[in-house]
Amino acid sequence: MNPSHSFPTQSPDAEYEQFLREGHFMIQRSASSGAYVFYPRVAEPVTGAMDLTWVKASGKGTVYSATVIRPRSPAQAYNVCLIDLEEGPRMMSRVDGIAADAVQIGMSVTARIVQEGDKPLVVFFPLEGNAA
Repeated sequence: MNPSHSFPTQSPDAEYEQFLREGHFMIQRSASSGAYVFYPRVAEPVTGAMDLTWVKASGKGTVYSATVIRPRSPAQAYNVCLIDLEEGPRMMSRVDGIAADAVQIGMSVTARIVQEGDKPLVVFFPLEGNAA
């Protein structure tokens, strides 16, 4: 399927998840303002423009903040991060591929789509040279 295809009968959340299931990390962009939007919605938050179209995200980002969650044993620690996407929006995710407490603010990361249970989701991995 062409990732620029729109699903007019689905909610923006359902469209986003469908793209992920097909292996595409997509975000929205306003045709009138050029602003990128994430989390999926029907209108641009600043202008209210309803001319959002789907575009492929670069997958590049920078860690804006990171918190380590330390559940009871035997569960492993994990992180919850805010990632500034190269396109501008900020999204919540996690950084995998390194220890939960090794994630650093300002770290360059790249997105991957992973499957957890029955849902695809976007997680990030450090770019080469960033692993602590």
